Amino acid sequence: MVRSRHLSPHTLTDKMESENSPKSLHGKSPVIERDPEEDVHQECSTIPHRSGSKLTLYHWTQSFNSQKVRLAIAEKGLLCEEYDVSLPLSEHNEPWFMHLNPTGEVPVLVHHGDIICDPTQIMDYLEQSFNDEGTPKLIPEEGSTYYHRVQHYRELLDSLQMDAYTHGCILHPEITVDSHIPAYAATCIRTQIGNTQSELKKLAEQNPELKDAYAAKQRRLKSKLFDHDNMKYLKKLLDELESVMDQVETELQRRVEETPEEGGESWLCGDFFSMADISLAVTLHRLKFLGLSRRFWGDGNRANLETYYERVVERPAFRRVLGHVNNILISAVLPVAFRVARKNAPVILGTTLVIGAIGGATYLAFLYMKKRLTLSI
Repeated sequence: MVRSRHLSPHTLTDKMESENSPKSLHGKSPVIERDPEEDVHQECSTIPHRSGSKLTLYHWTQSFNSQKVRLAIAEKGLLCEEYDVSLPLSEHNEPWFMHLNPTGEVPVLVHHGDIICDPTQIMDYLEQSFNDEGTPKLIPEEGSTYYHRVQHYRELLDSLQMDAYTHGCILHPEITVDSHIPAYAATCIRTQIGNTQSELKKLAEQNPELKDAYAAKQRRLKSKLFDHDNMKYLKKLLDELESVMDQVETELQRRVEETPEEGGESWLCGDFFSMADISLAVTLHRLKFLGLSRRFWGDGNRANLETYYERVVERPAFRRVLGHVNNILISAVLPVAFRVARKNAPVILGTTLVIGAIGGATYLAFLYMKKRLTLSI
């Protein structure tokens, strides 16, 4: 079961203090000292094996990496308390979150005082920590043929630069067909990146202990805009994606040629659903959102991939986690509207008037989202 709610900065501070200051995987404070010239990434080289305490996930619904982690949690049937970190409202840039993860990126998993910020390591942690009988296994036994197959396709799919595809499709909608991206996105993203640069600079001045983290984020943002607006670079990445989809199609054809157990279903690596399927399912769903699906499957092109996507979207966990993700209004605009209404409405108004204010807040949030949403996808 998953519960999702927003965590305010003050609530987070109180929560962290009450839990004796959560530590990273190396037993250190969440604020990591690094060379200012380094790209500030929190690495987790050691994953402890702990279970039995509450999982807490900080995420944003439209975040690609958040989607993978949330789907893995749902497929394993784990209890998890989720907190929305609204990228459109720049909550990921606020000091309280930068202290949690110096890169200012979602998702972040907190469990038993450990903080894990890398999505792949989060998923490995979940698999290693929650492997008792009755909990679905998403990674086969290490050393087995299936294990190497799953790891190969995980690495292959996770190497795809999904942020480049996403921003590239926003900046160059002419390469997409039936995209779910709002039409206004392309005209807003460049301005918004400039505004975010100014915002990060101001936050760095106000929070000197996070100066290096904010500076590193500014550098990544500049590089991202330069690379993702380069059509030659984008075409190169799309060609590489064609090659990856060819490999996946070939692997799926092998599953078709195998004889699955009676009544069983075959997935990417065998007659079991794995972490490789998590990566593939979320990748295909993002390509559908971007308006790239017709380029890679459908109308007789990669028929196995098309059939796979039709089956995977019907899985209960997928429908629960990603069923409405490609609907911007439901998955992004309305949650921000509720957030704005809750944040701005005086307590004395009471629940009834707060709900009445949501209609107006929804419209205001929609206008706000036109400016902010493009960077959060």
